[in-house]
Amino acid sequence: MNILIVTDAWEPQVNGVVRTLKQTRHELIQMGHNVDLLTPLEFKTIPCPTYPEIRLSIFPGKRVAARIAAARPDALHIATEGPLGLAARAYALRHNLPFTTAYHTRFPEYVKARFGIPLWVSYRFFSWFHNAGHACLVPTQVVREDLRQNGFVNPVIWSRGVDLDTFSVTGRTDAIETERPRFLYVGRVAVEKNVEAFLALDLPGSKWVAGEGPALANIRQKYPDVHFTGVLKQPDLADLYRSADVFVFPSRTDTFGLVLLEAMACGLPVAAYPVTGPIDVIGQSGAGALHDDLRTACLEALTIQRSQARKQAEKYSWQACTEQFVSYLKPIKLSANSPRSETATA
Repeated sequence: MNILIVTDAWEPQVNGVVRTLKQTRHELIQMGHNVDLLTPLEFKTIPCPTYPEIRLSIFPGKRVAARIAAARPDALHIATEGPLGLAARAYALRHNLPFTTAYHTRFPEYVKARFGIPLWVSYRFFSWFHNAGHACLVPTQVVREDLRQNGFVNPVIWSRGVDLDTFSVTGRTDAIETERPRFLYVGRVAVEKNVEAFLALDLPGSKWVAGEGPALANIRQKYPDVHFTGVLKQPDLADLYRSADVFVFPSRTDTFGLVLLEAMACGLPVAAYPVTGPIDVIGQSGAGALHDDLRTACLEALTIQRSQARKQAEKYSWQACTEQFVSYLKPIKLSANSPRSETATA
């Protein structure tokens, strides 16, 4: 099957959406499918306000239409709600092409945290966007129920996975040489990630942060005793996980949290709030400590066996996730009058 994936999130961004799409593409190819990616790399872009590392494509409508027409996909997946996603959605509806979408990020909550815009305003836009598709792929049952309550009519579960070979319990364990216990956060450094809820805690040992983001400069200045690594390649990140004692996940708004799986795959117990993401990934497995008091969770996580964390991560595979993805795709039926055989002009 020829599958076209349209996404506004792509390299050089480093985040869970990009990682998910790259791994899904890899698995699809291994399954024998042809995968075409339509990304901002093909367009003129401008930096997203407050998030300059995210590039927004400028007036992409005609070129997106031409690309879809030329690609002649057997299935179309629109991964994001940005300029490319909007253009692809418009083309698909105009030509009666079925498509699937995905809800990767709790943007309504993020927008409210950053700009104070009421949740209902954002949810009205996102439900409008996704309800036009055949199915909206979401990472967990909790997210699916939340979206249903906010006007989504077609959410289905598309779970996530982890590379159990790269993120493993074997390898370097000396990437961190500071005082123990070592508490680690990995991810975007931004207000919606609630990183300061971790850094402000009174904890023994040392604290580490791996990642970049718009709040990094301010947080570096505010917490001079914290150790910052920036963005790491996956093998180096695995070394960091193995060298830490607790992985701290302070976010209250993530839909899943791929870093939870990465940490546990390296045998690193998790401390988090009992919210969407940690509840779904960790639950009652004993691989982490979930508590409304994050400090209590951090200290409780110190008593968890690393083997328990690895055991929980082994339940997730990218192959199973990709099989879910394929099962939701809606085949595009060609006909003699199909608009995909024409040169797109809009």
